[in-house]
Amino acid sequence: MYPERTPHVPVQRAVEVHQPTPYPPAVHAPAPVVPVQPVAVPAVASIVLPDGRVVTGYAIEPTRPEPVTAKPAVSRTAVNIALGGGGFLAVCGGLVLLTSFIAALTAFITQLIILAAVIFGGWIAVQLFSASGHQGGGTTVNIRKAVIKRNKFHS
Repeated sequence: MYPERTPHVPVQRAVEVHQPTPYPPAVHAPAPVVPVQPVAVPAVASIVLPDGRVVTGYAIEPTRPEPVTAKPAVSRTAVNIALGGGGFLAVCGGLVLLTSFIAALTAFITQLIILAAVIFGGWIAVQLFSASGHQGGGTTVNIRKAVIKRNKFHS
């Protein structure tokens, strides 16, 4: 029912071995030591312990804490917020003035357009009504019956 399977035979391949090439360690020359002379030779102190032994050594100055800087009465953050609010109010006032100026300019231009329309309309009305009542001084054209024969005009 099932075909016979051939067993899997691994293929023999040549094995290549790669060896890493070691790098020589970096040689670091020690940094030259420059002797530093102390500004002043510290004083040698001797202390007598209660049991009679004497300990001699250099006196160590106690470390002094950093002077505490006085904090301002108002924090910088509060000052920055207040200045930002003042600037925002100044900008808002400028924007209100700008919008008022634009509205006034728009109204002025609208009024100029209406005035021009009224004047021009009045001039046209005067021209129309004055032409119908006035009979003299114009060019009169009389139209007669005319006969056109063979592209020639005969009156």
